[in-house]
Amino acid sequence: MRSINQSSISEFLLLGLSRQPQQQQLLFLLFLTMYLATILGNLLIVLAIGTDSRLHSPMYFFLSNLSFVDICFSSTTVPKVLANHMLGSQAISFSGCLTQMYFLCVFADMDNFLLAVMAYDRFVAICHPLHYTTKITHQLCVLLVAGSWVVANLNALLHTLLLARLSFCADNVIPHFFCDVTPLLRLSCSDTHLNEMVILFEAGLIMIIPFICILVSYILIVCAVLKVSSGRRWTAFSTCGSHLAVVFLFYGTIISLYFNPVSSHSAEKDTASAMMYTVVTPMLNPFIYSLRNKDIKGALRKVIIIKLLST
Repeated sequence: MRSINQSSISEFLLLGLSRQPQQQQLLFLLFLTMYLATILGNLLIVLAIGTDSRLHSPMYFFLSNLSFVDICFSSTTVPKVLANHMLGSQAISFSGCLTQMYFLCVFADMDNFLLAVMAYDRFVAICHPLHYTTKITHQLCVLLVAGSWVVANLNALLHTLLLARLSFCADNVIPHFFCDVTPLLRLSCSDTHLNEMVILFEAGLIMIIPFICILVSYILIVCAVLKVSSGRRWTAFSTCGSHLAVVFLFYGTIISLYFNPVSSHSAEKDTASAMMYTVVTPMLNPFIYSLRNKDIKGALRKVIIIKLLST
């Protein structure tokens, strides 16, 4: 592998979601609204968990980390979309494109790992409640999150280095609203077979192993819950419902977007799927986790009241 980039292209052009002026105005307002809702909603979750001592438990520790990652995830793509619209420019430098792709990969992997860790936490809490405090310790929680950050960064670095070795000789137009692996591979005039193989196998393992952990955890949870009385059964299922909703949203779009051959992709399908997992899902997470959680709603009310009184 040659470490020197032989690309003759110094920048790419991000086409965004639409080239129609009327639609661009509407999409700008839509993106701005969703981004502000994402930042506000996830920030409130982090503040509520951090300020309420009743929420200093492993489940909420993982949730606060997920909210922080979702803020970063959305901030990797949406501000650039908004800035391009306001400045009337579609350009992004080659290094800026790779940097955006790197952080996008990091935060997507972190979402993936945290969802798996949260599923394991719910499995221990429901299936082994008497051993929960001894199995899910603070040290283990910190180790799981720190390990996730290390693996996510190493995986993102691998994909970034593999893309940096490719040549981009002619077309520099990306029919997308951010720099992603699949559109960049289509533009390359180099052999991308190695990149595609790494995406399908190495990146596949990164996504599939946590997904299998989630499936196994919930199969065991369902088996355990079916053995208890109907009243307790509903309580157990309700604590898992929010997490399952986020899992379906996240993995559904990821699988349809990345685990198909590059030749089978279309710009419209890729853009819609990418918008779902980079913009819509991070925005919905705070609402999904707070609507059916009395502790979170109580903590959020406390945070909002304190902020209003302080002003």
